[in-house]
Amino acid sequence: MEVIRTDIDGVVIIEPRIFGDARGYFFESYNQKEFDEKVGPVRFVQDNESFSSYGVLRGLHFQKPPFAQSKLVRVISGRVIDVAVDIRAGSPTYGQHVAIELSGENHRQFFIPRGFAHGFVVLSETALFQYKCDNLYAPQSEGAIIWNDPDIGIDWTIPSSDILLSEKDRNHGFLKDLKTPFVYEK
Repeated sequence: MEVIRTDIDGVVIIEPRIFGDARGYFFESYNQKEFDEKVGPVRFVQDNESFSSYGVLRGLHFQKPPFAQSKLVRVISGRVIDVAVDIRAGSPTYGQHVAIELSGENHRQFFIPRGFAHGFVVLSETALFQYKCDNLYAPQSEGAIIWNDPDIGIDWTIPSSDILLSEKDRNHGFLKDLKTPFVYEK
């Protein structure tokens, strides 16, 4: 696997080695030893999957300590714009984000460490999205930021009139009002 560093420390894009021939393709989607060596030691304990249609936006979510989560996300079929927003107090990149396209065709994965809000929007007719988490889901620990916060300025690449949100995701607060539970550690 190739690890591509982003402008925000700790957030990385992972490109697997794909072996293809006339029969199709094969790739190793996860290898703990190689991940530990190239990204860092993370022990994933839960896998999740979502299926969504065009325009569905899920995010920008995080879990507060002690239930904070790192995530390794990928798209099995379809296309999404996936976003990580730095919400670590004292971070030199606080409030900045990384956005990448993940698809069933490019097989890229995106690692989002603890201390980041995460979300994605579906660009294709449908998308099958999978992710690994290094901590179990704890509903009492949920946190979120509104998807269209002007201080973050995410280009979701589709018209805002096409965005489909859950009732909960319509009512999140702004980054400027967040009392972040995360502290930047160099």
